[in-house]
Amino acid sequence: MADSWLNKVNWTHDGLVPVVAQDKDSGTVLMVAWMNREALKRTVESGEAVYWSRSRKRLWHKGEESGHVQKVHEVRLDCDEDVLLLKVEQVGGIACHTGRHNCFFQKLEGQEWVSVEPVLKDPAEIYRVAQAAVSHQGEK
Repeated sequence: MADSWLNKVNWTHDGLVPVVAQDKDSGTVLMVAWMNREALKRTVESGEAVYWSRSRKRLWHKGEESGHVQKVHEVRLDCDEDVLLLKVEQVGGIACHTGRHNCFFQKLEGQEWVSVEPVLKDPAEIYRVAQAAVSHQGEK
C-alpha cells in the first residue's frame, strides 16, 4: 500500500485531475494541465512534472521536446481534493509552447482577447533545436 496516498485524490470519472503549475518564487500561474495516477506518481518520484496529455493520449514529461522542464518543489491538494497545485522552478523560463513565460498571455480587453505577454523565444526555434537533439541522440 505504498501508493495509498494517491487514493486521497478525487480523480474524475476518466481518472484525471486538473493541475495548476505555479512559479515557486513569483507565484505566477504558468499553466494548467492534467495528471492521471501514473503521472502524479512519476512526478513525485522524479521531482519533475509529468502530465497526462489528453491530445496525445499518453504521459508527457514537461520539457521532453523543448527542454523546458519543471522542477517540482511542492505538490499540494486543494480542499475538495480534486485539484493539484505544483510549485515549480520553470527551467529556461518558458512554460508555454508559444515561447512565452506562461500560458495565460491573452487578456480580455472589452470584447477582444489581446496578447499581453511577449514571446521570449520563437517556438519554431525551440522545437527545431529539440528535434535536432533527438535526431542526434538516435545516431549514437
